[in-house]
Formats: sequence, C-alpha cells, structure tokens
Amino acid sequence: MKKSQQLENLALKQIAGFMCVAARTAPKAKGADNILTLVIDNKQKKTKLVEKMLQIAKNKNMAGFKRDAKNLNLAPVIVLIATKIKPAGLAFCGFCGYKDCSQLQAAKAICAFNPIDLGIAAGSAVDLASSFHVDNRIMYSLGKAALELDLFKDKSVKIALGIPLSASGKNPFFDRVLNFAE
Repeated sequence: MKKSQQLENLALKQIAGFMCVAARTAPKAKGADNILTLVIDNKQKKTKLVEKMLQIAKNKNMAGFKRDAKNLNLAPVIVLIATKIKPAGLAFCGFCGYKDCSQLQAAKAICAFNPIDLGIAAGSAVDLASSFHVDNRIMYSLGKAALELDLFKDKSVKIALGIPLSASGKNPFFDRVLNFAE
C-alpha cells in the first residue's frame, strides 16, 4: 500500500516527463530543435540548486533568488528547460537587431528566436502541468542557477528556465513575499 504523498511524488515525476515531451514537441522557428530538458527529483541535486540560488541572492543582492530558493524546499520535482543559442538562418528577419545572421554571429549575440522558442516550450510544459492540476511556476532564477552549475553540460546553452512542481492544498509558488522570517 502506498501513502498519498508517495503517490503524489510518483505522479509528479511522471508529469515532469510529460512536460519534457511537451517542451520537445512545442513549435519552433524553422522546426529547428534547440531545446534541452532536465528533471531534478534528487534531494542532493536540488540542494545544490538551492545553495547556488542563495549564493546568487547574497552576492548579487537579489532577494527574489532567496525567495525562490526557499520555494524549492516545497518542490519534490523540478523541470529545467533550456535552449541552445543558434541563429535561425532566416533570409529576412533582423529581430535580433542585426542586418542578418552573419552579423549576429560576428557580434556573438542571441538570435531572437531562441528565447521565443524557449518561451513556447516552457508554456507548453506548464500548460500540461496545469492540465494535471500540478502546482507550478516558471522561474528564471532557477534557470540561472542551473546554468551557473553547468547542469546542461552544453556550452551552447545560454538561457534556461526552471519549473518547480508540487502537489499541495495551495500552490506554494504564488502569493509569495520577499521578506522571509528566518
């Protein structure tokens, strides 16, 4: 017999996998798939993320990172979604601010379609989580910590987002305050 918390955590892990599929199959510019996903369901790896976020909060005076780090303690599972930085190669675009992709590459800038594709992938993932009534929230702070820890092990990954998951009576990732009592 399994207790409700065991069943809920098992379901969160399965839904995290489905979220990765939703991110993978989300529409992308020119069909170029630069999306990478990871699932963190290990307490040790989650602790490293929390510690990195707390370090960033302290070093950069970013209270939001501290708030988000404390929220991770309420998330048994975390989905990370990132994008590789590669130009879309469109003949007529300029959304990046440069004349063409060769100028963009020379400036070592980011193609506008990379973050657009990441946003669509993250939106698809949280839509799926919401369909299963899973508490979630997209956090740039979590993605930034994951990049600083080099969790994706791919040097072309420059932008990431994190999505903590929880199954609780109230979504712990909303109605948050910045000034935590210690």
